[in-house]
Amino acid sequence: MARERSSDLEVVLVNGIPDRQVAPLDRAVHFGDGLFETIACRRGGPRFLSLHLERLELGCARLGIDPGNLDDLRGEVRTLAREVDSAIVKVLVTRGTALARGYGVTGREKATRITFRYAWPHETPSASQDGVQVRTAAMRLGENPALAGLKHCNRLEQVLARREWTDPDILEALLFSSSDRLVSGTMSNVFIVEGSRLRTPRVDLCGVAGVMRHVVLREAANAGIPVEEAVLSAEDLLSADELFLTNARIGIWPVRALDGRPISPGPLTRRLQQLIAPLLEEPVDA
Repeated sequence: MARERSSDLEVVLVNGIPDRQVAPLDRAVHFGDGLFETIACRRGGPRFLSLHLERLELGCARLGIDPGNLDDLRGEVRTLAREVDSAIVKVLVTRGTALARGYGVTGREKATRITFRYAWPHETPSASQDGVQVRTAAMRLGENPALAGLKHCNRLEQVLARREWTDPDILEALLFSSSDRLVSGTMSNVFIVEGSRLRTPRVDLCGVAGVMRHVVLREAANAGIPVEEAVLSAEDLLSADELFLTNARIGIWPVRALDGRPISPGPLTRRLQQLIAPLLEEPVDA
């Protein structure tokens, strides 16, 4: 397939081969039949690579995709990270080229691995320091436990949600599910603080179980901070003392305004930022 490269795209590998073309019959193209990971790389190393590969392997098992030897992928990501100081490495694993027309699979498909390296995006230091402005999306996420937690390739709900605003001062939108459960942002997980307690939405019906979400929950528990994965509503969001977002690239973004309502970045958010900062600047593997 012909490919128009974005300005920040540096490297594309298909099954380890530079700039090889993706097959037009690849099932990810037709059905979104695959998964992906977005891995932040700093100081020549990938952050939390083992956690990313663990999630990828679990997702492949649930979808019935054989990803092949993940040691090859691990080496590929490390090599791409080592060649530059900072980058974003994105990995897609698809079911591979369709061997029959239609949704059904033959069982003989061979997975395709596509690896991209992007330049590290321009950062606004104020996002982490002062916080970001966030809105609530009108788009609602469909609930499907079979896909809940997975970072699968069908992101049309997020695409539609992201089309809802053009204001450059708003950096994210929060999404609710079809049953009005708070789920996530379009590209992030969300946490609320109530007093000394940290809470984040469950992702058992929809949403992505983010790697940085996992790290924040782990580090908070290790620090003795009460944590809970819970069913959260709009009321919980409105009554929160603090609110912050996470993903593999941004780490933690405090929220300073939601739908125009001011929220002050608070002490628990700041403490968690301090706890994870060493893990982000000197990348660890797990």
